Amino acid sequence: HTLKMQLIVSTAAMTPAAYLAAALLLPAEFTLPVAGSPEPQRVAAWHVFVTVAVGLWGGLLIGLQTEYFTSYRYRPVQDVADACRTGAATNVIFGLALGYQSCIIPTVMIALSAYVGSSLAGMYGIACAAL
Repeated sequence: HTLKMQLIVSTAAMTPAAYLAAALLLPAEFTLPVAGSPEPQRVAAWHVFVTVAVGLWGGLLIGLQTEYFTSYRYRPVQDVADACRTGAATNVIFGLALGYQSCIIPTVMIALSAYVGSSLAGMYGIACAAL
């Protein structure tokens, strides 16, 4: 419970901090070279903030979902424990299915962060979303 609250509070606190950093430390607009293109990409400071915010909140969702699928307090782990009663094969099949299910949100959030970062600020945006 403490780790979950720490993750929520730190994400909520870092969002305005990222906005302030982007607004105060970056120029209003700048250009970045694009590999394979003669035209540089124009990037606004708010683009960088959005990429960082998407990465922050995506990380929060991934963290919350990870706790859900790995903590005994929640149903998935309890269901795996119940599956052990019927035999090893049931446990393996159930655990594998649960593992596949637990990969959905992280995959979507990483893809979304990479897409938003790339669309707004190219490779620099992807790097900022990974912060």
